Amino acid sequence: MSLENSITAPTADAPDIAVAQPDTDLAVGVAVPAGAAAPAATPEAAAAPAPAIAGLPPRFACFVTGTDTEIGKTLTSAALLHALVKQGVRACGMKPVAAGAELRDGVLHNDDADQLIAAGNVTMLQSLTTPYMLKEPAAPHIAAALEGVAIDPVPILAAYLEIAAATDAVVVEGVGGFRVPLNDSFDTADLAQQLDLPVILVVGLRLGCINHALLTVEAIAARGLTLVGWVANELQAEMAYADENIAALAQRIPAPLLGRVPRLAQPTAAAASAHLNFTGLPNWPARRNNT
Repeated sequence: MSLENSITAPTADAPDIAVAQPDTDLAVGVAVPAGAAAPAATPEAAAAPAPAIAGLPPRFACFVTGTDTEIGKTLTSAALLHALVKQGVRACGMKPVAAGAELRDGVLHNDDADQLIAAGNVTMLQSLTTPYMLKEPAAPHIAAALEGVAIDPVPILAAYLEIAAATDAVVVEGVGGFRVPLNDSFDTADLAQQLDLPVILVVGLRLGCINHALLTVEAIAARGLTLVGWVANELQAEMAYADENIAALAQRIPAPLLGRVPRLAQPTAAAASAHLNFTGLPNWPARRNNT
């Protein structure tokens, strides 16, 4: 899919941000001179979409996924945003697809999306931070079908570019696990591949988590994405052999353990952030003195 005429340019208040040039075929990553016919793409090239963020300068951004739904992705994403704000940078969270929203004062709200908004310090339109806000708490493709909505990746990628242009850091939270369908032919793994962001994996500690985590790690690698860290999130007050499970995962996951979040009495972004260390992540910003 070529996004060359679909992605909107950044806002005028961020002139230092460059976006992909309109004469570039983003679907296969091949530069095409204006007015010239695009070269035939090889099957391998066609199967590997180029990143939607080509041309943006280095900045912190990541895609947070998990071993399942209700596993701690939002808590980890909010903790990331909390830590970024403490570094003194402009940080915004993005939940591209949220299923399970309710109407409050005439506006749809989703708890996960609201937590990301609260943890960041840059306010953007909901149409950008959550392009697809769905009412039914079900798999996204099912919830979308019930509302007569077709989830399209292009508005999501365009929204990401606009958020990236207006901020110093973006945390994108997936929905469910790594391979959740968004429509008949596109899932969250495809979206992560299009965004081409470093991936952080949240592992919910429970029986079976080793298998779920290692399969997800393989799926991330199969998409050509870089796993830059993982978080162990305790879902139970006490789990038998939790230490042994974490040790087994640490031995097998080719990325650093960013921390272990205990079962928190009050699971806030600040509380979770106190148990995590993000400073080794790619492009993690140095602390700024904004006073």
